[in-house]
Amino acid sequence: MFGKKTSGRQAMSAIHLLHRAGQCADELFMLNVSDQQLTPRQYTVLESVAFCDREPSQTALVEMTGIDRSTLADIVRRLVDRGLLTRMKTRSDARMYAVRLTLAGEAALAAVSKTVALVEEQLFATVPEGERPIIREVLERIVAAHGPISSARVSARTVSLSHHLVEPNDADT
Repeated sequence: MFGKKTSGRQAMSAIHLLHRAGQCADELFMLNVSDQQLTPRQYTVLESVAFCDREPSQTALVEMTGIDRSTLADIVRRLVDRGLLTRMKTRSDARMYAVRLTLAGEAALAAVSKTVALVEEQLFATVPEGERPIIREVLERIVAAHGPISSARVSARTVSLSHHLVEPNDADT
């Protein structure tokens, strides 16, 4: 919804501006990372897996990234098919899967991470350097306060369940 006219321009709602900023970020990502054939969400999943101390379950990744369950499952499947992740059943719950970066996944993440830093530089080029950490902090506070979208919410019990991996050669797949 558009707000009042200010200085000859329409004042857009914060909701719309956040959406548009996300579109700008996605487009810059795709323009600069297209040779790696990763989408912004695939990069987020790879980065989230790398960030974890142990292999996260797909449920934990839903909670970490805010990506809904079905979309995340599809992203993981595609990354497994490309050899960037491995997926294993957990010992504690045969319905739950945990994922691990492969060497190819680590290499892809390292290659793309350098480009992502340049993309973020392009994205914030019009923002004075001193204000950039403030914008990031505000975005982090918004996400922390409102959490993931409802389709990505999982119970704290589900995320905190300890899991023991069934190695790929142990799993009956």
